[in-house]
Amino acid sequence: MNNDDFTTTPDQTKRRLIKLIGATALCGLFKISPSRAAQASPMKPTPVTLFLGGDVMTGRGIDQILPHPSDPHLFEAFVSDARHYVELAQRADGPIKKPVDYAYIWGDALAELQRVKPDARIVNLETAVTTSGAAWNKTVNYRMQPKNIPCLTAAAIDCCTLANNHILDWGYDGLSQTLSVLDKAGLKHAGAGNTRAQAQAPAVIKLPSGGRVLVFAFGTETSGIEPDWAATDKQVGVNLLTELSAKTVTAIAGQISKVKQPGDIVIASMHWGANWGYDISHEQRDFAHGLIDHADVDVIHGHSSHHVKGIEVYKDKPIFYGCGDLINDYEGIGGHEKYRGDLGLMYFPKLDTATGRLTGLTMTPTQIRHLRVNRASHEDARWLADTLNREGEALGTRVALGEDNRLELRWG
Repeated sequence: MNNDDFTTTPDQTKRRLIKLIGATALCGLFKISPSRAAQASPMKPTPVTLFLGGDVMTGRGIDQILPHPSDPHLFEAFVSDARHYVELAQRADGPIKKPVDYAYIWGDALAELQRVKPDARIVNLETAVTTSGAAWNKTVNYRMQPKNIPCLTAAAIDCCTLANNHILDWGYDGLSQTLSVLDKAGLKHAGAGNTRAQAQAPAVIKLPSGGRVLVFAFGTETSGIEPDWAATDKQVGVNLLTELSAKTVTAIAGQISKVKQPGDIVIASMHWGANWGYDISHEQRDFAHGLIDHADVDVIHGHSSHHVKGIEVYKDKPIFYGCGDLINDYEGIGGHEKYRGDLGLMYFPKLDTATGRLTGLTMTPTQIRHLRVNRASHEDARWLADTLNREGEALGTRVALGEDNRLELRWG
């Protein structure tokens, strides 16, 4: 992360004070005319379109089909070889010619990204990118060989959020290497760092319009993150929240206020809750509302569930409680079929940079087949629409299914 993103020039300082105190009062202080003070106000608002993806799990079976697979040995109770997940996928949907090229796993998503041309592309990377062999003692360990990092740059991803329950699957050294690999590849990241301060710092994505997208990432123990994974002043780790409380909102508000400038869009990326189930706790809703009310957050980018969950628009700010999986290696694995974890969404919210308010949201339904992202069929898109309408009823949202099988959110 470039420290220049957090420095301010004298002119920037003047603009911030003008906003807080008023142009007239400051004209004499800085010896500038009222007309010049007006010129120092933020630029005219321009719309910004984001691409938000859910969990991207490029380890295990996905890693094995890429050009540089890791040692396939696993420490799971029933599976000891990562290639078994490739075999399961092939039994379900047919052969996969290996190795695939780096862009393969994105499949139809690449055409959608080219069509929409979002200003910033953000996903939750739920995989350690490391050669470490020191697997953490847990049920499942995700690892991708660092030489396979082009599979992320192939989709021109701008930011990977890392505050999740798989980023430390291969130990502290594995996380340190992950951070280094992402940095060398030019991939911004948030939610993990070599110190607590680094883990709390936002990723800063500069926009062509002159504004920025600030991505803060947080994780909770409800998603499976272990307490020992929390970053400290001297220990690499993740940005772990111990409680979803008003006190935590206040602390986050302080962090955001130090860096947010006029025209910035702030995203709070949250890895929270269980893998399966549509329930959204009162604690989550209250916390999300608190971040919008008191911390100047514009978008809540929630993930952890392996399937899509209901969407809320609160004070014209979108809250995605669970974006589902965009890429995983669960193809052919039985269980939890009723949630349709093979189906996902590419989220494209459009925001007003002056207010951070949502002006539109389209979603492209996807399905994981042959260990890649595919456009979902009309029937599957309809299933997703029905699910979002059912779960969105209590949240005040609904979706419309278009002829192109894309979904459009309605609220208010």
